[in-house]
Amino acid sequence: MGSAFSAEASRATALRVVVRDTAPEAGADAAIAMATVLREAVRRQGLARVLFASAPSQSPMIDALKAQDVPWARVTALHIDEYVGIDPSAPQAFGRWLQDHLFNDVRPGVVELMRPDADPAQECERYGRLVAAAPIDVACLGIGVNGHLAFNEPYQWTIDDPVRARLVQLDVESRRQQVDDGCFASLDEVPTCAITLTIPTLLAARHLVVTVSGSHKAQAVARCVSGAITPAVPASALQTHTSVRLFLDRAAAAHVESAQVGAPSAVQSGDTSP
Repeated sequence: MGSAFSAEASRATALRVVVRDTAPEAGADAAIAMATVLREAVRRQGLARVLFASAPSQSPMIDALKAQDVPWARVTALHIDEYVGIDPSAPQAFGRWLQDHLFNDVRPGVVELMRPDADPAQECERYGRLVAAAPIDVACLGIGVNGHLAFNEPYQWTIDDPVRARLVQLDVESRRQQVDDGCFASLDEVPTCAITLTIPTLLAARHLVVTVSGSHKAQAVARCVSGAITPAVPASALQTHTSVRLFLDRAAAAHVESAQVGAPSAVQSGDTSP
């Protein structure tokens, strides 16, 4: 996909940011927010639908979520991206990661995983239909070192993408992040293509809970929170959503607080309501 970008993108409201000293503390607060949305959705409509990110950076939130009181039997769980061509049983496969880190401990009523060994075009169509079958109540997200959101890479996304899922070429910085995170031993081992839910598909969720940790993400987080909405920073699209909560450790928030001087309400402590 080219670098076309809709000029209609506009900020909805200031992003609400919660800063904690450590990644486990930030993850615990994010888990409370996730659980609150899921319980409320089940109370209101009898079921809940959630999109999960799958990455080591999400582990503190995922671990804390397992301890929350969630009516999992009434939850449908989906995820936001997957490598193309990887063995579905490989520990690096995102569906397998979620199975190992969450679904082996809690049992959602329905789990729908992307098929990394399927024809990519057909899988994009199939999974897009699954996601669109009913509204998504909450999406759990992270932000990449290069500002990617899911695997929507810089200059490979639009705010008004007409498809729900698409095949993407992975940016070398995204692939390097997988090595730095310890998921692969070398860059050559990291797949070069992935299926990702598109930006408008992610933004269609009623609530977005974003968890980010580490100083290596600080620049990307600052550009997401207070920079321009730009194709160079896919996560900047979060500024167009009306219900986003960012949970950051102190290292990831290093540039956010200075960027938000004059708008103290944008950075809060301990606010986990949806």
